[in-house]
Amino acid sequence: MSGTRIAWIGAGKMGLPVCQRLNAAGFDVRVLARREAQAKALAEMGFEVENEAATLVRGADVVFTCVSDDKALRDVVLSEGFAPALSPSVVLIDMSTVSPSVSKEVAAHLRAGVSYLRAPVSGSTSTAAAGTLTALVSGPRTAFDRMAPVFAAFTKQAFHLGEAEEARFLKLSINSMVAATSALLAEALAFGRKGGLTNEAMLDVITQSAVASPLIGYKKNMIVSGDYTAAATLTMLQKDVELFLDAGHDMGMSLPLGELVRTLYRTASGKGLGEEDFFVLVREAQRAADGG
Repeated sequence: MSGTRIAWIGAGKMGLPVCQRLNAAGFDVRVLARREAQAKALAEMGFEVENEAATLVRGADVVFTCVSDDKALRDVVLSEGFAPALSPSVVLIDMSTVSPSVSKEVAAHLRAGVSYLRAPVSGSTSTAAAGTLTALVSGPRTAFDRMAPVFAAFTKQAFHLGEAEEARFLKLSINSMVAATSALLAEALAFGRKGGLTNEAMLDVITQSAVASPLIGYKKNMIVSGDYTAAATLTMLQKDVELFLDAGHDMGMSLPLGELVRTLYRTASGKGLGEEDFFVLVREAQRAADGG
């Protein structure tokens, strides 16, 4: 598939390194860039750019969207001219973390023949650059199988989870656990500090214990240094917790732990910490324990 024409919408922190992986794998990647500075930067990287989505997707074999939220996905896919510009046999792959409800709305809007793969990913900007993301995919199995070489360019594994919105539910489930991990670790480390331990000493043990996880290992140096420059912002994870709770409530579920995590994130956001890394909750818990 090394001649496959790919149109990419959303060349941000996660999207750009995936574009670069696809380009390096020999795919013909064109990218949407509405701002002049972004267009210049992308052109210098060797990408062909367009400033209108409908123009970008016309003639593409595969269209990727990787945008910030429900509104952004609606603004792209439901915009006038986008769906009619898609080739009848195109595969639309959306990597955004969005609600099952808006994803279902997108599916209903697309014309017959368009294969829609919901493909949110699990990983970080560094795993995106390394081509080792995990893709959670649902949609037509035939399209998923056909896209195997495309997913292979930027993932270590792609899981097919079902024919409809299953990938959306799993992504929100995983991100609810990711968000809760920062809150749980924050409280545990604050408790240990009160007992005379350092974050470094505790994390040395925690990352070798029964509760070790790749996420905690990845965040260890950040916590020890106290530098919460964002890899993933608190605002991003708060958005995902809100989506998780909204979807659960739509199904009549009670999600008390999710509600507690949302309260902690809203409190931190109210202090102006939205653009810091979501593990800034560790610092905030320690300040609270110290009476700050």
